[in-house]
Amino acid sequence: MQACGGTAMMGSLQQPMRVNKPAFPLKGSRFVGFPHQVKLNSVKPCRAQVEGSLVTGRPSSSVSASVLENSLVDHGLSEADPEVSSIIKKEKERQFKSLELIASENFTSRAVMEAVGSCLTNKYSEGLPGKRYYGGNEYIDELEILCQKRALAAFHLDEKKWGINVQPLSGSPANFEVYTAILNPHDRIMGLDLPHGGHLSHGFMTPKRRVSGTSIYFESMPYRLDESTGLVDYDMLEKTATLFRPKLIIAGASAYPRDFDYPRMRKHITYRIDTCWKIADAVGAFLMMDMAHISGLVAASVVANPFEYCDIVTTTTHKSLRGPRGGMIFFKKDPVLGVDLESAINNAVFPGLQGGPHNHTIGGLAVCLKHAQSPEFKAYQNQVVSNCRALANRLVELGYTLVSGGTDNHLVLVDLRPLGIDGARVEKILDMASITLNKNSVPGDKSALVPGGIRIGSPAMTTRGFKEKEFIAIADFIHEGVQITIDAKGLVSGSSKLQEFLKFAVSSHFLLTDKVSSLCSRVEALTTQFPIPGV
Repeated sequence: MQACGGTAMMGSLQQPMRVNKPAFPLKGSRFVGFPHQVKLNSVKPCRAQVEGSLVTGRPSSSVSASVLENSLVDHGLSEADPEVSSIIKKEKERQFKSLELIASENFTSRAVMEAVGSCLTNKYSEGLPGKRYYGGNEYIDELEILCQKRALAAFHLDEKKWGINVQPLSGSPANFEVYTAILNPHDRIMGLDLPHGGHLSHGFMTPKRRVSGTSIYFESMPYRLDESTGLVDYDMLEKTATLFRPKLIIAGASAYPRDFDYPRMRKHITYRIDTCWKIADAVGAFLMMDMAHISGLVAASVVANPFEYCDIVTTTTHKSLRGPRGGMIFFKKDPVLGVDLESAINNAVFPGLQGGPHNHTIGGLAVCLKHAQSPEFKAYQNQVVSNCRALANRLVELGYTLVSGGTDNHLVLVDLRPLGIDGARVEKILDMASITLNKNSVPGDKSALVPGGIRIGSPAMTTRGFKEKEFIAIADFIHEGVQITIDAKGLVSGSSKLQEFLKFAVSSHFLLTDKVSSLCSRVEALTTQFPIPGV
């Protein structure tokens, strides 16, 4: 059958589509995949063998030629919007050439990208499977249920003991949905302090400002690291929790290179009536783990398992898990502190804080969760940790101070203050050399804008195929960039302000351009030997 266009293809776009199966693709037609790929203004008029319009099912005679002339044409991106297409191409080239070392970033798979870019984005699906507020959700229900089952399987959870909500839009919304579910306004929470490696959504505030929305609606008291060791100060956490009596204690971090001691945290906040838990019993708090950074490592069982000790576990899905940009909330099915977590959390997600879920994201998440159960995924996560340790060891050999002295997971945190330099300046020079990482606070910092450290992560370049040898080379590249930064800082005259340095680094007066260019060329010579999945 010939593909048809003209009046028969268009019809009234306001009418519901009725097509006798099989509708797409038509055997022998010029359709490739689905009809959105067809340029309607270039297709031949329909012949007699096609009865009616593929759009409306109406006879072709009922369609006027003027409708065709005024109808939307479904161009590809490069034709529809060359400007956006050009920006995407430039970003793709940047990703290909750069050393991507931001610990919260990764390269997802082609399969995930296909799901995220699919027709799933067209459907609106408020509510949970079987309880939608719109019709036409039978396949969306099937998809979300599949995603839920794969999430529980990926983290080795018994579906009779644990539930899951896969609709959160990302990690911070997921966290706030948990707070909404189990806390009242001005209830007390404790999370790791941001300058000590915590996350904004765990309640960060300064003496002058409640920075995070979490600290606006709830009363937060941070716990911190022992600055002499770089490890969480669990003794101080116990003392503070006993005095502060929080309703929620949050484990998890965005820049902590070590594992959490979940048994110790459980001990200090448990609500069980048991003589061996006397200190914590007085606190009576929920324990939540935000495993956003390490969820892939948890799924592969290469770090400690938070599910053995926590009541609630949240995560993003695009970091070490290598999925789309989304979030998940895991919760115990049995009541905790008298709260039905399943009902409370589901209601907080919708209708409490969200509308319809992003079905295309849930589709991509289901794909990545299937991969997370494979032997290849476990091998990948072991390589992430091994690469990070190789990086850390080489940095120590080069004389750098690492917070906690090393790493147990996917990141290292470098304290640059002993070198008389800060993370913001180093970040800029490295960025000019195609090395992408981020400035980061270290314990004792006074400013988050000009922090004393840098955070380096291994997941993204491990995804591209880097092994220990390449990560040792990365440490050497970073060291060279730091030395250039120290030299550059000495060349800035009359001002020690960061903005003056940043302007100087990109000016025609910058005398170290050749050194930066040399470093950049060697970085890109390495990175361009390794492909990027999906692009």
